[in-house]
Amino acid sequence: MKEILIADSGATKTDWCVAKGGEILLRFTSNGISPVYQTEDEIAEEIQKNVYCRLSNHSIDAVYFYGSGCIPEKEVVVGRAVRRLFAVETVEVYSDLIAAAHALCGCEAGIACILGTGSNSCEWDGKKVVKQVPPLGFILGDEGSGAALGKLLVSDALKNQLSPGLKEKLLEQYGLTQAIIIDSVYKHPFPSRFLASFSPFILGNIEDPTIRRIVGKSFSDFFERNVMQYNYRENKVNFVGSIAFHYAAYLKDIAAEKGIRIGTIDASPLEGLVRYYASR
Repeated sequence: MKEILIADSGATKTDWCVAKGGEILLRFTSNGISPVYQTEDEIAEEIQKNVYCRLSNHSIDAVYFYGSGCIPEKEVVVGRAVRRLFAVETVEVYSDLIAAAHALCGCEAGIACILGTGSNSCEWDGKKVVKQVPPLGFILGDEGSGAALGKLLVSDALKNQLSPGLKEKLLEQYGLTQAIIIDSVYKHPFPSRFLASFSPFILGNIEDPTIRRIVGKSFSDFFERNVMQYNYRENKVNFVGSIAFHYAAYLKDIAAEKGIRIGTIDASPLEGLVRYYASR
């Protein structure tokens, strides 16, 4: 059996694993890799410094790289960088949405969704994406994501829409003021990460009715503005990502209200990707 290297990358971190015949032999994390923000040289340097050096006990036969920003015109950049380090015949590069489809649906038809810092979704026919509603980012879209939840939370807090004492609890717990929030959202880099960082607060106060309203609105919007444009009556809806995993019970409740059948919910696509390549 061949040893394969699989990567699941975001802008912040990359999860790697070496697998053989459906078994994970090694798993580790490196810095995020994105061809949107990095050149081919920078990607190759990152792989050499923090990935290649950890694989001395393994003979890699193929590399499968999935990442945010790996749109078709950028796939070649990552592919060339990988080939500098690995003399293998097979190097395949895909987007994070394809990672979700491969991990969650495999060779079967279904609806694959990502709910993490951002959100995304598609309808999958077992081989390719047949329909995708654009995510549009946290300002215009990304419904159901950590960033969308955080945006609703701080907006309601600053406009005094939360239960008494909850606004003060939020500001004190995170050391925030209105000025800091405004600067972090409008002037600092990575505002989506800042907003998504409030997810633990939302989950920790989920029994509060004003928090439940935020969660219900965000997940309802995700289903109505994205999933319900797909053939959801015949296909199960599957999820990958930290928000989907930690809020699974609430996600399922809202889906049931809308007649949507939930399938798999995983925190990470890696295990599903290992199964996918083992079955191939």
